[in-house]
Amino acid sequence: MVISQTIYEFTTLAIASGGWMEMDRIYLQNRVAALIGEEALAPVSAEKHARPSLELLDELIKKAKENQVITDNQAEVEILEAQLMDFLTPPPSVVNAFFAQHYSKSPQEATNYFYELSKANDYIKTRAIAKNIIFPVGTEYGELEITINLSKPEKDPKQIAAERNAAKVDYPKCMLCMENEGYKGRLNYPARTNHRIIRMNLDGESWGFQYSPYAYYNEHSIILSEEHRPMKISKTTFARLLRIIEVLPHYFVGSNADLPIVGGSILSHDHYQAGAHEFPMAKAEMAAEFTLKKFPAVRAGIVKWPMSVIRLQATEQTELVEAATEIFEKWQTYSDESVEVSAFSADGTPHHTITPIARRNKDLFELDLVLRDNNVSEEHPDGIFHPHKDVQHIKKENIGLIEVMGLAVLPPRLEKELIEVERYLVDEDNQLAEYHREWADGLKQKKSVNKETVKQVVQEAVGRVFERVLLDAGVFKRTKEGQEAFQRFIETL
Repeated sequence: MVISQTIYEFTTLAIASGGWMEMDRIYLQNRVAALIGEEALAPVSAEKHARPSLELLDELIKKAKENQVITDNQAEVEILEAQLMDFLTPPPSVVNAFFAQHYSKSPQEATNYFYELSKANDYIKTRAIAKNIIFPVGTEYGELEITINLSKPEKDPKQIAAERNAAKVDYPKCMLCMENEGYKGRLNYPARTNHRIIRMNLDGESWGFQYSPYAYYNEHSIILSEEHRPMKISKTTFARLLRIIEVLPHYFVGSNADLPIVGGSILSHDHYQAGAHEFPMAKAEMAAEFTLKKFPAVRAGIVKWPMSVIRLQATEQTELVEAATEIFEKWQTYSDESVEVSAFSADGTPHHTITPIARRNKDLFELDLVLRDNNVSEEHPDGIFHPHKDVQHIKKENIGLIEVMGLAVLPPRLEKELIEVERYLVDEDNQLAEYHREWADGLKQKKSVNKETVKQVVQEAVGRVFERVLLDAGVFKRTKEGQEAFQRFIETL
């Protein structure tokens, strides 16, 4: 009786989602029952209930385990969860039609519809995201945002072993391909049955718009090419980014760089990241303005930011694209050995690219161009403009688009490790990781550290490390010598 009531309420939500009609109720109830291993349904109360979808999902999964349809294996659970939540998700054609209908009223209403749907059907893992540890830290560059990423569940040993023995399948080609829409998933690949993509025509090319399952910020979305092709920054990129913020003016959009070390985690599929979040870098002011002689309609300046950022603003897109392209192409071939900036290796390997970010600033189109260099050296084998060894105990990974803009995505190990640092600082029993010792000893010298203040002291110190990480990634340092070198590059424009 109890599970029959749950199934009834679940199908009520499915009908309300817009993909089904009341006539489909018996069909839906039988489909759900079959998936969780129930052979018969009892009569239920038809009273209206408003229990949330995730609460109902948990009850259905619990019953599926009791009926031995699935085990506790994480992949099995996620595959069944996505199959069930697919009933709460209209087909792609219907979702796209609803999106278009809402868009005719306003772009924001359209994204609101799609965002709420993606949360209600558990494609966006709201409960997992809520586990993330988030705190702000003030610096001379404004308030940086620190996130210790706990949203992606850690795999248990049994699943790792099962994945090792799983058959190799080359479909979909990657996690950003259109073929993920509706894909069941497998032991070593995420379930995507409840996944939907909004189709976008960007100047004659087919692209898709979706949300990120494990969002790092508000309405974290991905805009992806229908074609599986490598990331590539070019003049077309700048034009496309500006076109996207014309279509979605309440969002920012940015691209990871297209080279290893300074690029993102997926360089094999052309894509951008967007969303309704104002990052710390967007709030930063121009520290100095300069004139681009060829582009008098474009306002240009150096942003007061730890990394090397040129900001361009204009009311019209064409000249903005041309100006950005000129800066990009100059940077690709620019070297200044006095500050270890080198465009090419001896064998001709290119090392310079840009991380571009576009947004609307009132009536202006705005482009931030972050200069990137992926050279390595004997002293810095992980990258000259990459987190240096002394800060890798906090952040060792690539500095991608999100970090560039001032939001740290730090590894989950820090959740427990920082607690041990706190215990060490107040002389409690601890298991301090050796690679944190030198940093912790420096913090211990602070007279203000006690049991009441230790958490804040450690969080602020983490923020300072992230500030240093960004400074390490800046090609022209925030020193007199570095800023003079930046000025020499500006003079070439």
